[in-house]
Amino acid sequence: MTKEIYIEKNGYIATLVINRPEKRNSLSREMFQAILNELSHLSSDPSIKLLVVRGVNEVAFSSGADISEFLDIRYAADNAKAYNDLALKAIDALYKFPHPTIAMIQGLAIGGGLELANACDFRIATPKSKLGITAANIGIVYNLESTKRLINIVGVAKAKEILYTANIFTAEEGKRIGLITALHEPEDIENATLQFAEHLLSKSSVANAGIKKIIQAIVDGENEENDVLAQIILDSFSSEDYNEGIQAFLNKRKPIFNK
Repeated sequence: MTKEIYIEKNGYIATLVINRPEKRNSLSREMFQAILNELSHLSSDPSIKLLVVRGVNEVAFSSGADISEFLDIRYAADNAKAYNDLALKAIDALYKFPHPTIAMIQGLAIGGGLELANACDFRIATPKSKLGITAANIGIVYNLESTKRLINIVGVAKAKEILYTANIFTAEEGKRIGLITALHEPEDIENATLQFAEHLLSKSSVANAGIKKIIQAIVDGENEENDVLAQIILDSFSSEDYNEGIQAFLNKRKPIFNK
């Protein structure tokens, strides 16, 4: 049986692949559970230092939640809550993944698909990619956590425009408003994503993992360092990466960090 969510590993890079091309990678309840399970395994895997999320082909990153399930497991309020809680748990696990994350967006990233991409640190797309959040077309109030992430990325006014209008917009517009990190032609996006991933991996994984936690703490409302954040910063000064970084600086060479 073909897995609709699977993991590929290439050195320190893990790729989470959404594999339901016949439905433009729409996300079912089982797929959200699979995403949650895979992220749990990857988060505790010391060999992984970066995660890429992508659709299996150029048709779609993900066209969103599987609408065919709405009349079954999402129709009644109680069922909808259970479904939404699971989806949000999976998306939050991606948001809190301990290492840098990149969404490689080919084709559609709509609704829950864009929600998933917005939980990543970076979003790389092609000029042919189409984006949008269409909750207002089907009478759904978009959840607080993902609305907050959208606002943090594009600002209040643009978030309102995206959500109120439910319009589909181009990745070029997404780049203009800060939603898309970089644009590459369809034939180049895989290599460009890999090159960007390798550039991130050339830096200190200790620093980047810590920086990610600090940035998320600020985004999530922290104004002062708590004990946990202070310890993360302090521990970096006794890391092998810190020693290598200082020695490389003094010797005027590029640092070579252990993974």
